[in-house]
Amino acid sequence: MEVILLEKIANLGNLGDKVSIKAGYGRNYLVPKGKAVPATTKKIAEFEARRAELEKAAADKLAAAQVHADKLSKLEIVIAHKAGDEGRLFGSVGTHNIAEAINQAGGMVEKQQIRLPNGTIRHVGDYDVDISLHSDVTVTMSIKIAPEA
Repeated sequence: MEVILLEKIANLGNLGDKVSIKAGYGRNYLVPKGKAVPATTKKIAEFEARRAELEKAAADKLAAAQVHADKLSKLEIVIAHKAGDEGRLFGSVGTHNIAEAINQAGGMVEKQQIRLPNGTIRHVGDYDVDISLHSDVTVTMSIKIAPEA
């Protein structure tokens, strides 16, 4: 299936690229989410007419993501969790817990944006967590996991 991308998608292409993808990916994700349209001659002509508008919208999204990244980089996040004597957590701290802590601090992120390179956190300590706000904007935040008092 060939589609025209309406926004930049990581590992696939930029705005306006005509790419060949698997039919299910296009039919079930890209087209319903408004990220792409099927590459028919009519849709190609419509896209070219709207190209400037879409590029401006993409630039606005990128600028908003960069502002949000600056705001997030200034936050200090401490998550208190039950832990044993040796610093091992009872349970683990995952993307949901981290997103909740950032949102309470005023950061506003979704758990799908959080990347834990080593999986869930199971020990007390300081960790670097990547937050993907845009395909071009990723913020690395320092999260401190502390034992509950």
